[in-house]
Amino acid sequence: MDTLTYFKKRFEQLGNANGNGLSAIRRNAFDAFSKMGVPTSRHEEWKYTRISSLFNKEYEIPGETVESGISPADLDGIRLPGYGEANELFFVNGIYSPELSVVRSPELQVQNLEKAAAGEHAAWIKAQLGHSATYLKDGINALNTAFAHGGAFLKVKKGSITEHPVYIYNITDARGRNMLSQPRSLIHVTENAQVSIVETYASFGKEESFSNQVMEVVMERDAMLEYYKIQNDESRTGQVSTTHIRQSGKSHVHAVTVTLGGKMVRNNLNIVMEEQHSEAHMYGFYFPEGDAHVDNHTIVDNVAPNCYSNELYKGVMKENSTGVFNGKIFVRQQAQKTNAYQSNKNILLSPDATINTKPQLEIFADDVKCSHGCTVGKLDEEGLFYLRSRGVPESIARSLLLHGFALDVLEQIRPEHIRTYVDRLISERLELL
Repeated sequence: MDTLTYFKKRFEQLGNANGNGLSAIRRNAFDAFSKMGVPTSRHEEWKYTRISSLFNKEYEIPGETVESGISPADLDGIRLPGYGEANELFFVNGIYSPELSVVRSPELQVQNLEKAAAGEHAAWIKAQLGHSATYLKDGINALNTAFAHGGAFLKVKKGSITEHPVYIYNITDARGRNMLSQPRSLIHVTENAQVSIVETYASFGKEESFSNQVMEVVMERDAMLEYYKIQNDESRTGQVSTTHIRQSGKSHVHAVTVTLGGKMVRNNLNIVMEEQHSEAHMYGFYFPEGDAHVDNHTIVDNVAPNCYSNELYKGVMKENSTGVFNGKIFVRQQAQKTNAYQSNKNILLSPDATINTKPQLEIFADDVKCSHGCTVGKLDEEGLFYLRSRGVPESIARSLLLHGFALDVLEQIRPEHIRTYVDRLISERLELL
């Protein structure tokens, strides 16, 4: 059975039982997937990432609910530091699980996405859900929307500061079956509200697993968002993760992405600055090993004038690994007085490692300050010689230099216990050099 026929069969099996306003959105998305299919290297945005081979097998796609075989011991093994003081939201095989989740903050409203789309938030959700498709015109994004069931809707109440951070765990249970999970979430950060979100991923079992995740965030006036994505999944897993942030009011975004695990990882981070004086800071660090592949695609779309964005991504490629960075900054004609900066820096530790980097600017305004750049090189030989000449063993010297290289990004993780946790993961990787 070919890929399109298989997904069509599964889509029809799920049916339009929702009856809650998502049916038309899902049907339109499946029609788009049917036309576009799974992207190949002929698709410009997927030129260096070959994902079609991951679909040469049958995956199980969960229905409206999923019977979880996840035990408390499983959860304890993946929980993030500080979980006892956090809102914990668990997605199992793409389905939000209220039974496993814990919501501690009264300022945070969490609902099943279908129920929210059938209630008081129906008009708002209909207007916002799927906005990421405006920027991601490929079958992978459409596939998630087509199977958008069992998702979550989060709303941060107006004028509130969420006392407890939001931890989101995306779990794929591939024990005894190939599993395709497609988590979907829609987050509304209302006027003058603040929230911190930490997202992570985990897979169980030895069968093939693939996660195709989409998170869409809408921010209103004077809202503030801290967003941290930590990827340290098993080396056999595939993952496409999309975070789409829409600054519909003057707001502030601080986003950090750290990728240390996974066989094939593709991250899409889109920030759309629709209101004047919005601000966005984007940081990323990726450190693949073996024959792993990490692809970071970012978009900053300056729709309104007087906005500021700063972007720094750093990568260390080891052994036969491959990295991709494709960053785009758009400055629309009306977006005068834009300040936008982008930098990508990479170190290759092996002659067999590869990086494809493509920072881009598309500017249609004439009164702006924008810059971009990239570097690719080996470890600093002078720095290595300096440390060796003072009696530092070579392995330790190399680790110190690489840790220093990553520090610019690590320092941007503001919660201390999360920063310490990520620092430990990186240090463990460096000790194996």
